[in-house]
Amino acid sequence: MASAPTRDDKFSFGLWTVGYNGTDPFGGPTRNALDVVHVVEKLADLGAYGLTFHDDDLFAFGSTDAERQTQIDRLKQALADTGLIVPMVTTNLFSAPVFKDGGFTSNDRDVRRFAMRKVMRQLELGVELGAKTFVMWGGREGAEYDSAKDIRGALERYREAVNFLGQHVIDQGWDIRFAIEPKPNEPRGDILLPTLGHAIAFIDSLEHPELVGLNPEVGHEQMAGLNFAAGIAQALYHGKLFHIDLNGQRGIKYDQDLVFGHGDLHNAFALVDLLENGGPGGVPAYDGPRHFDYKPSRTEDENGVWESAKANMRTYLLLKERAAAFRADPEVQEALAAAKVDEIATPTLNEGETWESLAADRSAFEDFDANAYLGGKGFGFVRLQQLATEHLLGARD
Repeated sequence: MASAPTRDDKFSFGLWTVGYNGTDPFGGPTRNALDVVHVVEKLADLGAYGLTFHDDDLFAFGSTDAERQTQIDRLKQALADTGLIVPMVTTNLFSAPVFKDGGFTSNDRDVRRFAMRKVMRQLELGVELGAKTFVMWGGREGAEYDSAKDIRGALERYREAVNFLGQHVIDQGWDIRFAIEPKPNEPRGDILLPTLGHAIAFIDSLEHPELVGLNPEVGHEQMAGLNFAAGIAQALYHGKLFHIDLNGQRGIKYDQDLVFGHGDLHNAFALVDLLENGGPGGVPAYDGPRHFDYKPSRTEDENGVWESAKANMRTYLLLKERAAAFRADPEVQEALAAAKVDEIATPTLNEGETWESLAADRSAFEDFDANAYLGGKGFGFVRLQQLATEHLLGARD
């Protein structure tokens, strides 16, 4: 059975996650608000190592400087008392009425300037608290009606904002990077940079692309019908996995924000296997925070909130344990070899091969027996998946 979580596991939670009071579009709160000091103390007791937050999670939108500083000081003291860190911060550019048409891409220029100043303020606070990542989720950067938003113009304003903030970080000499969080829709009908691939293309257009990566979220990619583990593999391929949001999602619907693994469990298993074993030589492919961005169910009391926090960490550790057993199983290793999984790492072309030499190689075409694949030369992928399923279910211990 999985061991209890420790700081070395790098589990972190958003203040907005365990602090979610149960409000949804159809009903008000079902739980009382949780104080930030209480949250830090409880997460430390449960074995987490980090707390993340939007500015408006810590101090209410429109707070005075004195009110803001009071909450910052209280958080700092709680962090000092518990040893928790702040690995990531972000800015809320989606809740207040001023952001009804977005922040960086609002049609209203004055709103865009206000949004940039709000981000600058939170960015400075994040650096002060030691955060290494600044997440950008553009929840309102989009539209419901095609005629309402010049998408090319909006992308240029988005680019202008990220370029400006990147230069700000460089000029200040700060050790922090940006991570864009894609999402296809909700709360807007359509959101800019809806998927991991869209965000990668956008990042390539920036003045300082080395400062900007991704913060993919399980539910957000799965809302678009995409394979999250495959998307993370591509983010790693491009060197752009700066942060990750873990939760559960069941199909193409609204953003459920379930506990990690309480959705597509097979894909969660593949994801943990990739993160923990997918680097060269089987080392972890990702060494950053395992960040949980979920919502405790509206049905739960405060005890249920902390049970759900524990469930996220325990599920991850159980999947990590199962993935290690899967990789160590001789039968799995044999099935991987039969499926030629490792052969994908072998270049298709020979060293120094030209188009002329490939065209002259009869074994590559004229003498190649393509018909042998009809009724023969199977890859055994189903067997491999069944072995993964049996490890996932604990049937091969």
